[in-house]
Amino acid sequence: MKTWRAPLIAFAIDVVLVLVFVLVGRRSHAEAASIAGIFDTAWPFLVGLVLGWLVTFAWRRPTAVLWPGIPIWLMTVAAGMLLRVSAGQGTAASFIIVATIVLGVFLVGWRLIALPITRRRRVVRRAS
Repeated sequence: MKTWRAPLIAFAIDVVLVLVFVLVGRRSHAEAASIAGIFDTAWPFLVGLVLGWLVTFAWRRPTAVLWPGIPIWLMTVAAGMLLRVSAGQGTAASFIIVATIVLGVFLVGWRLIALPITRRRRVVRRAS
């Protein structure tokens, strides 16, 4: 039977990291940390994140780097920026660059860190 624990944890990590990106960005621009402000900034990227998860079937291999990690990152940024434009929010070139770099480090980076852990667990499971 397939367990949903790992995919749920991986999705939660992705959501938390997108929210960290939003919170740090809002703070660096001295914007209010109100729930409405955070939601207004976060929703386009969260929608992009969900889209990335759905398109890549990320729940099958949630910690894999090449697929789904990199596509999730790119879809989060691309859809997030497109949704921001459609909502009349800013998408300055510098913001796109920073968002691409930070979300890449966050969404792909944690998967790179998890890689040796998940490999070790697979080896231990096969041995038992």
